[in-house]
Amino acid sequence: MRAMTEPTRTPTSAQAAFSLATPYRDVTCGELRADDVDREVRIAGWVHRRREHGGLTFIDLRDRHGLTQVVVNEADAPAAAELASRVRNEFVLAVTGKVHHRLPGTTNSKLPTGEIEVQASSIEVLSEANTPPFYINEPDAPVDESLRLRYRYLDIRRKPMLDRLLLRSALVKAVRDAHHRAGFVEIETPILIKSTPEGARDFIVPSRLQPGSIYALPQSPQQLKQLLMVSGMDRYFQIARCFRDEDLRGDRQPEFTQLDLEMSFVDEQRVMDFVEAMIVEVSQAVVPDRPIQQLPFPRIDYHDAIERYGSDKPDLRFGMELVDLAPALLGGAASGEAGSGEPGTGFHVFDEVLAAGGRVKAIAAPGMAGASRSQIDELTQFVRRYGAKGLAHVSVAADGTVHSPIGKFLGEERVAAAVAAVGAGPGDLVLIVADANAETVADVLGRLRQELGLRLGLADPNVLAYCWVFHFPMYQWDEELQRWDATHNPFSGVVPEDEKLLVTAAGDPHNVSHEDPAGRARAMQYDIALNGWELGGGSVRIHKRDLLERSFALQGYSYEQMHERFGAILEAFDFGAPPHGGIAMGIDRWAALFSYQTNIREVMAFPKTQSGTDLMLGAPSEPEADQFKELGLAFVGLESPGQ
Repeated sequence: MRAMTEPTRTPTSAQAAFSLATPYRDVTCGELRADDVDREVRIAGWVHRRREHGGLTFIDLRDRHGLTQVVVNEADAPAAAELASRVRNEFVLAVTGKVHHRLPGTTNSKLPTGEIEVQASSIEVLSEANTPPFYINEPDAPVDESLRLRYRYLDIRRKPMLDRLLLRSALVKAVRDAHHRAGFVEIETPILIKSTPEGARDFIVPSRLQPGSIYALPQSPQQLKQLLMVSGMDRYFQIARCFRDEDLRGDRQPEFTQLDLEMSFVDEQRVMDFVEAMIVEVSQAVVPDRPIQQLPFPRIDYHDAIERYGSDKPDLRFGMELVDLAPALLGGAASGEAGSGEPGTGFHVFDEVLAAGGRVKAIAAPGMAGASRSQIDELTQFVRRYGAKGLAHVSVAADGTVHSPIGKFLGEERVAAAVAAVGAGPGDLVLIVADANAETVADVLGRLRQELGLRLGLADPNVLAYCWVFHFPMYQWDEELQRWDATHNPFSGVVPEDEKLLVTAAGDPHNVSHEDPAGRARAMQYDIALNGWELGGGSVRIHKRDLLERSFALQGYSYEQMHERFGAILEAFDFGAPPHGGIAMGIDRWAALFSYQTNIREVMAFPKTQSGTDLMLGAPSEPEADQFKELGLAFVGLESPGQ
């Protein structure tokens, strides 16, 4: 292998320094075109595929920019041919040769470089390679995910993974460009911070210099970005690394990346308007071939979203909205039918639910009237998994006749009224959930709606259906701890006309109960959803100390606790804080949705497994004894259940 040349005292020009040319290559493997024919070039990359044909050796040479076919002719370049006979897939080569047109009938229209080939005059092996544990040149070949994660550096060589990381990079660039043009300042905030409640467990880092003390890795830069507004920075953003020690799923990782932004002197409308314009610009820049379903984005009140879709992150690419059946079922029955002349619905399960203040709601699944008994049983098991006690159904046959196991209780008139209310037509299946807990009904039907929308192919995978959900409840009651919890974060502002509700029934802000008027208060919170995923969430914040202290008290913090945990921001508000608000958006989720993925691991270079393990580096691992000793720590084990 040749030695690298010594650096010269005279640097190259800025134009050359910024180019992709290096001592090993003049051009990349994706750069050459028909206009380059007869040009002498040097290219470098990995052997993607090698094949021999008579006295010719064909090598597809690959780098992240593309692929170029190299031809080695034994008659013209015997030394290069001898070396080419020994190379294998994933060897790293540097090839010198002349660009030629491919022979007629051998061009490849699927490749940007498909009209040309490089006829090699010399080949240099820069690095040899073992046989990979999976095929890198067959992107569609199934590979176990654990193997892909174990050899992630090889997985990234494969085109699907490479393309997703390039898309993610383009996404982040488009985000940065939009914010810089809008007057935002990019500021990095610390990774080692004080532990504060953010909705999940913190990852903690022991301090060597302050024995017995810990840092926490940030779940978000929430307080820091608000302090930047107090500092007069006016508009801040960063592509922030965040950490949460929580159970993992497809859209969660222990470490993740979010777009974090904050703006001063704004209201909800102004923040949402900027974020929406930024999202549209970024979407059109990164995935211009994917249409946005509706502009401006639909803006849905939280309670309306729950009522219609059973979700605060609804997928609007299809209908199948939730419908309250109580008005239809309580409208009476025809003479002579079951339940005729009796108050209620005629079906005691529904009657008991409605008498207890519960809900009876339904969705209409298009084309599912012919569902088998086993399919109905499977859907019943699905809803029970999320808390429903059962699932009633009504089938509407192709001729319009209806069939239902509960029809004999409801009677024909009520069944017909229910079918009409939910908008079911011939061939549709009405699915009904009833429960005394209205939240259970909404949640279960919302999950069922989402599941069936995907199963039935109702959602166009190419469409980007963004929507806003706003005015969330300010608090939710924690029955176990007997206190109010913020539904998003503890700094969210209250809708101005609801500020008077931030009081307790007892009159003492520290004496809370589930009867408090505070439970009816709405927050100046807004989420942005995309195709059934929560893409981001934010709020206009409380910027007055007395109101923030009152809100903290409702959340169960004593005066001492709130100052111990939030002292910096409370003190900062004494020095003049502007009205401010912002949002945080998941870069991993956005990239996954842009690239048709259902798991954010597919757009992360080096993710963790579902159990939080790094299979490639072997993390987490046991610390060295000296590391514990230096920190003054010892592992004493975990308490077993019941201790």
